[in-house]
Amino acid sequence: MQDWPEGVGRRVLQTVDSTMAAGARIAPSLAGPEWLLALDQTAGHGRRGRAWASPKGNFFASLVLQPKEAPNQVALRSFVAALALRDAFVAATGRAEAFKLKWPNDVLLNGGKVAGILLESVGAGQGVTHLIIGIGVNLVAAPGADQVEEGAVPPVSLLSETGIRVSPEAFLDLLAVAYARYEQHFTTYGFAPIRTAWLQEAARLGETITARTTAETMTGRFETIDDTGNLILTTAKGQRAIPAADIFF
Repeated sequence: MQDWPEGVGRRVLQTVDSTMAAGARIAPSLAGPEWLLALDQTAGHGRRGRAWASPKGNFFASLVLQPKEAPNQVALRSFVAALALRDAFVAATGRAEAFKLKWPNDVLLNGGKVAGILLESVGAGQGVTHLIIGIGVNLVAAPGADQVEEGAVPPVSLLSETGIRVSPEAFLDLLAVAYARYEQHFTTYGFAPIRTAWLQEAARLGETITARTTAETMTGRFETIDDTGNLILTTAKGQRAIPAADIFF
């Protein structure tokens, strides 16, 4: 706690439906950014409303922010969070080479999914009054292969892959410090340095991947991400900029 970022709140909840739901409930009353950590989460969810397994000992937290940027810039904080997550993992394990970032919002450990990120915003008019960044980490346990979509990256846990056990509270301390550093970079210098740093750690960059949206499935070479965070994929029909999709290797 001695390095906890100044001006950032921290509350630990024994049990909650989900930290994102709790964050949405308290957001209007907050004067500044605040982290919520749940030791027990009963109704966690991921992208597109998918259930998020929440065994005790894993990490379930949300950061509530009051962003000032336009909505399309606010959403780029998924990349900020991904970089902070990776730094927290490296600080906990000392194994930088083991962690990669999977577009748009996952962290991989030895090729398996160890963490996911979800953003939800609360708006007024054309702006965003509050942003909630939800983060789930398989610290001690991972879902079975039968609990994920066919062809998806298999889930893994930090404990099973490294033998290292980290408590949720200790991991939050590492993550909060890392996030505050990247948040300052983002608000000061914009997305460009965040994009560069993210690409340096991107999984399967330059390789053939498959992107599946609600409307179509595209396979091609993962070229880069653009300055709005879109995935740039070179397919047989030309180059595509993809704002949202599920990615399969």
